[in-house]
Amino acid sequence: MSLIEQAAKRLAQLRRAGVDVPGSVVADGEPAPAEVTPDFPRPSALAADFKRQRAVLTGDAAPRGAPATVSRRIELDLNALTVSGLISPDAPRSQLADQYRVIKRPLIANAMGKGATQIKRGNLIMVTSALSGEGKTFTAINLAMSIAMELDNTVMLVDADVPKPSVLKMLGLPPSRGLLDVITDDSVELSQVLLKTNVETLSILPSGTQHPRATELLASDAMVGLLEEMANRYPDRIIIFDSPPLLMTTEARALATHMGQVVVVVKAESTVRSDLKHALAAIESCPVKLMLLNQARASTQDGYGYGYGYGYGNYGYGSDGV
Repeated sequence: MSLIEQAAKRLAQLRRAGVDVPGSVVADGEPAPAEVTPDFPRPSALAADFKRQRAVLTGDAAPRGAPATVSRRIELDLNALTVSGLISPDAPRSQLADQYRVIKRPLIANAMGKGATQIKRGNLIMVTSALSGEGKTFTAINLAMSIAMELDNTVMLVDADVPKPSVLKMLGLPPSRGLLDVITDDSVELSQVLLKTNVETLSILPSGTQHPRATELLASDAMVGLLEEMANRYPDRIIIFDSPPLLMTTEARALATHMGQVVVVVKAESTVRSDLKHALAAIESCPVKLMLLNQARASTQDGYGYGYGYGYGNYGYGSDGV
C-alpha cells in the first residue's frame, strides 16, 4: 500500500472516530473546523515525502540534508598518454594496442560469463607481479584503456597498490581521495571519490588518503564488502585492480582471494623463476591465473623492433611495454 493510500485510510478512520482533520469534509458537506492534529501529518506533506523518497531510491535526488554524491569529472591528456607509451583511444593503430586487443579478449569473455566455465566475480581482475618494477601499473592502465574502447563494457580502474600508488601519477593527475577513504570513513561513498574521465566508459578510483595501516585495510571486512558491491552493482562493468606485488605484502594475496581473474606481469629477462613460482603459489585459489610477459624483445620483420607471444592454458600472455 502506498503512502497516499495509507494516508487516505487513516483519514477515514479518524473521521469515523469523530476526529476533525484539517482539509477533510464532514458528513453534511460543510468544511471541517480548521483544527490541528499534531501527531498526524497533512496528506500534502505525506505526498511530498513520498515523492522525495522515490527520488532517492531512483537516484534522482539525495536524501534531505545530505550532500549530492556526484562523481568528479577529470580530463586525461590523451596526447600525453600516447607520447608516454600508453594506449589512447585517439591514437593511430599501434602494435601495443593490437597486443592488448588479443590479451583482453579472454578476460572480457570470462568477466561477462561467456568463457568455457562460469567464473564467480569474473569481472574483478587483479593485475599484479612478483616484485615491484615489472610493469604492472603500465599493464593495468593499458588493459583498462583497451577494454574501455569496447562498445559493450564500461571499466573502473582501481589503484589498490596503497603502499605505493602510481596510477594517478602515471596519468598525469594530482592525488585525490579514493579507496582508503571509502574503507575507513563511513560517511564517504564510492560515488563521491570516483573520477569520471573524458574517455566516457572509463572511471578511476584512486588509492586515496594515505593511512598508517593502509596495507592491512585491503584484508579488512570493509574491503570485502566494497568488493562485493563493486562486483554486483553494474553487470557490464569490468574492474581492473592495480595491486601491490605478491611477494612484497601479504595483503596482495588477501585481495587476490576475492578476484575472479589475476594477471601476473613478468618482466622479460628480469623476473627470477623462483620468485615467479612463489608468486603463483600465493594465488593458487584464484579461479583464473594468467601471465603476461612484459618488455619481451624479439626479431621481427614488420619494422616494430618489439615482439610478443601469447598462449591460453593454465597461464599465458605476452606484451611489450615500457
